[in-house]
Amino acid sequence: MTVIVRDLRPDVPADTEGFARVRHLALPYILFTADSVRHNALHSPPEARYRPLVAEEDGEVIGTAQVHLAHDSAEPGQGLVNIYVRPDRTGRGAGGLLLRAAEEYLTALGATRLLSWVLDEPANRAFAERHGYRGSRSAHFLRLDLAGADLPALPRTPPGVELRTAADFADDPRPLFELDAQTMRDEPSDVDCEYADYDAWLEQDWKHPLLDRDLTVAACVEGRPVAFSVAYTDGGGRYSTAMTGTARVHRGRGLAKLVKAHSLHRARAAGCTEAFTGNDTGNGPMLAINKWFGYEICAAEVRHVRELG
Repeated sequence: MTVIVRDLRPDVPADTEGFARVRHLALPYILFTADSVRHNALHSPPEARYRPLVAEEDGEVIGTAQVHLAHDSAEPGQGLVNIYVRPDRTGRGAGGLLLRAAEEYLTALGATRLLSWVLDEPANRAFAERHGYRGSRSAHFLRLDLAGADLPALPRTPPGVELRTAADFADDPRPLFELDAQTMRDEPSDVDCEYADYDAWLEQDWKHPLLDRDLTVAACVEGRPVAFSVAYTDGGGRYSTAMTGTARVHRGRGLAKLVKAHSLHRARAAGCTEAFTGNDTGNGPMLAINKWFGYEICAAEVRHVRELG
């Protein structure tokens, strides 16, 4: 049986469904659906040169790769590649073929530094190290049993703060974009990131099929959002926090805990049964908040870096 690597065909359901299935089996802590796979393929910024790849064996998608440039970083020449193979289809060479195709593509685009998230498991780390990648920062995946857990009571909303959902900004989401752009700059990462293109944000983030505007909650002061918790749902009872952040001048008031608490309570009332999130291991404040909610670490990943000569 021969494994081949090719481009994902975003308008072919077998491809998008196969891609999402591989990711769900290999990385069940992040939400993927066929619609979200298609959306990412069609609506990523052109500057990212995003190229999703699949490894196929006898017509079945058994491996996937997300490959693109860090276009929104001030440091040029950085490429991102994340590869996952179905756990029951490893050992067939799919991972190596995907990595080779990704590296050739990014090198041709001028990338000199490649970064990849790798599950913190011996086989995955050994694969990365064999191909010249070295471990860097780490992060945790966390899970909360929304159906069975007793969520903490909702914190008191401070005077002068009003809670709204993303749906309340449907006519003009720019204030959410501005908050997203500010908080994203403070996220712990190997790659600095800056949102500057509102139209691109609208297409890629605001219109993302997983974004649940009714469960995304923002704390507003004088009508403007100063903290928010962005919710993704997959329509099957799974909920994920895509981002929780607070504007710098409003930190220290418990607003991140407030908006996430309201989002989680809304999610449970809407029928969500599992909640996922992820945190850099150095992000102590957010890890403490998630521990307060009852989240438990369920897996870890390590960013690996390869410098190209």
